[in-house]
Amino acid sequence: MTGGAILNPVEHTFTAAEIVRIGDCLYAWTGMVFRENKRYFIERRISERMKRSGKPGVDAYLDHAATHSEEREALISAFTINESYFYREDHQFGALSAHILPAIVASKQPGDKLRILSLPCSTGDEPYSIAIWLLENWAMVDAYNVEIVGSDIDYAALAAARLGWFGAKALARLSPDLIAAYFGEEQRHRRQIIDPLRESVQYIHANIIDRTTLAPLGTFDVIFCRNLLIYFDDKARHSAVENVFDCLNPGGFICLGHSESLARISNRFAMVRYDNAIVYRRP
Repeated sequence: MTGGAILNPVEHTFTAAEIVRIGDCLYAWTGMVFRENKRYFIERRISERMKRSGKPGVDAYLDHAATHSEEREALISAFTINESYFYREDHQFGALSAHILPAIVASKQPGDKLRILSLPCSTGDEPYSIAIWLLENWAMVDAYNVEIVGSDIDYAALAAARLGWFGAKALARLSPDLIAAYFGEEQRHRRQIIDPLRESVQYIHANIIDRTTLAPLGTFDVIFCRNLLIYFDDKARHSAVENVFDCLNPGGFICLGHSESLARISNRFAMVRYDNAIVYRRP
């Protein structure tokens, strides 16, 4: 940026009532809370969508988004924060291979299906991390039919995840040996995850607060739902957690972000403490 230029200037002066309506729509569609304290963030993102859609008024634009799924999906994508990278909070992956999966397979037979869900999966960093971690750290990985599913509300993020291209920032926590083993040659400062691993993860759209979009996913033995609940209010958190409960098999585990807890949200889960992680289990 040079000469004092401003990127993506806001062309519309938003009233307090318009900010409220925008926030209400986003809350209804995503469960995420956007209010006056995030005005600048809201203005920049919705101004761009209004310009692209040719709907200059907030009411006209939101009415359009409500009745046109493609625009609504584009708006949601504009507001989704896809901050992710490989081996993020990998202490939980350590608990996964050392404690969680052994507890789950104690009631399974070799060859049985073992399902893991990453929700939200963003651009695929987390589900691919899980796949790499298991291949490298769980000796029993080939004894079971491990199925990894990534799901997100953001269609654009899912499309990027399926392609599997990642830059240096996303790969920074991986060793050179892991990068060499699981990624192709660098092209334009990015690497693509190898085809066998990319094809082993299934990506499906779902909205954690919309039970009807979760039902087709089926049920899982482990769900990673990290750093999502922090964007919700108490009502949306409760709805999300109830939906996650229904997606877990009895005895299944949920892993949250390091700053998240189910303590004040639900009493339906049992907290499990390991040396390197706190997780929650469906009885």
